[in-house]
Amino acid sequence: MANYGIDAIGNVAPQILKGEAVEERGEFARLQSFVGAMAISDLVKTTLGPKGMDKILTPAGAGPKQSQITITNDGATILRSIYIDNPAAKILIDISKTQDEEVGDGTTTVAVLAGELLREGEKLFNQKMHPQIIIQGWRIARDAARKALNAIAFDHSENEEAFKQDLLNIARTTLSSKLLTHEKDFFANLAVDAVLRLKGSGNLEYIKIIKKAGGSLKDSFLDEGFILEKSITVGCPRRLENARILVANTPMDYDKIKIYGTQVKADSMNAVAEIEAAEKDKMKNKVDKILKYQPTLFVNRQLIYNYPEQLLADKGVMVIEHADFDGIERLAAATGAEIVSTFDNPERAEKVLGTCKLIEEIMIGEDKVIKFSGCSKREACTIVLRGASSHILDEAERSLHDALCVLVSTVKSKRVTYGGGYSEMTMAKACDDAAKSIKGKQALAIEAFGKALRQLPMIIADNGGFDAAEIVQSLKVEIEKGTPAAGIDMNNGTVGNMKELGIYECLRVKEQALNAASEAAEMILRVDDIIRCAPRRRDRA
Repeated sequence: MANYGIDAIGNVAPQILKGEAVEERGEFARLQSFVGAMAISDLVKTTLGPKGMDKILTPAGAGPKQSQITITNDGATILRSIYIDNPAAKILIDISKTQDEEVGDGTTTVAVLAGELLREGEKLFNQKMHPQIIIQGWRIARDAARKALNAIAFDHSENEEAFKQDLLNIARTTLSSKLLTHEKDFFANLAVDAVLRLKGSGNLEYIKIIKKAGGSLKDSFLDEGFILEKSITVGCPRRLENARILVANTPMDYDKIKIYGTQVKADSMNAVAEIEAAEKDKMKNKVDKILKYQPTLFVNRQLIYNYPEQLLADKGVMVIEHADFDGIERLAAATGAEIVSTFDNPERAEKVLGTCKLIEEIMIGEDKVIKFSGCSKREACTIVLRGASSHILDEAERSLHDALCVLVSTVKSKRVTYGGGYSEMTMAKACDDAAKSIKGKQALAIEAFGKALRQLPMIIADNGGFDAAEIVQSLKVEIEKGTPAAGIDMNNGTVGNMKELGIYECLRVKEQALNAASEAAEMILRVDDIIRCAPRRRDRA
């Protein structure tokens, strides 16, 4: 006999799902999706723009790691750290993560834009407009907005000096909404110099960021070389010129008896000594194979015991042990070395070994580190961040990483646009113009897309404590007039010239945010049914 249940509005409906599974249909499912997504948008909305506020994230639970708080205004960091039960909200978190991985910045923008699109979509839905009609209109609007965005972009890559100035302006704009805003000129130069050393490769692995507590943020510096946070083994030289570097990931700790899961019966201590001697001979043979490569520096991912360490030091080879895997990957990339595990082909030494003009031990703060200068792959560099506390250093690292990612995206795409709400208002104008040529309800959806885009400069101005409605209306008038580079001057709360103020943004970041936000909003708008599976129960005897 069929089971019957009561739905949310009191209708009797057959119960298809088993146990405690829950199904929400139609308007209730859509309402839940809208509310969840808009709640996430509202959560990070106040962090948007150069005057955005910070959030304090405190982990749940007990223990030393659980007591570490995070202070940040980075959208991806905030959304990655919170626990969400609403499925639509999780979609916004996923697009924010994707934005962070793709271009490094615009993580808050993409979540807020998606939320504003859904806010406008909800109004249209309440007017009995079908979701598919809304989506069709949004797609026309997105194409028009993207076309307008590409039309206002410019490319100075042919002029090296002008392009570097564009990169500096983009770095300053990116850092202006971060913790480093008061030192943005200093860190913008630092980030641009680091990225230009990559010579277009875009491999951020060559840029190492080291955090050392102490001093102030202004004490941070860019070191033209590679810095490894390890120490040189005792008995080895502390300075090495024209080094031949062998980077390995091999066990060097079995000169002692290490037989796991096996019982060995020895009738005397002499037998034990013979086993130890055999292990030592085995290790000595391995060291001899390493020495045939004629390295002057041996770097190993794993532990090196005293006996092989002494054998290498006696031959004048500098030894660095327990280098973390991330460290040796960067070192191998910087010096042109290969990471090897076996040493049976000394004839390949010239291909396997990396080179470096100078290796020395230096002090940063109170810690000793190893500096590699004059690496064969000259793209490598290290940024050393100084700061008063671990919280400041962590946020400074996140801010600088975002700037580096945006700069790398700009170097690859080479196209730049003006910031300060200029691109959003231009795209909104393009949506309004497109709506005038469309018949039917789709025109309302296109206009709604434009309204959602206008909300971004509105929120930025509102976060600065200005009269957002007046500023955005003034900006809208300037855009309609065709005033070039008009945008919001966040220092004075007026409409200013973005070219004169140096407010530039990477086209790739804007384009990615536009596409990701519209696709996420479309996906959520399509939902008309949410099914929650019954919780798994564990029967206790």
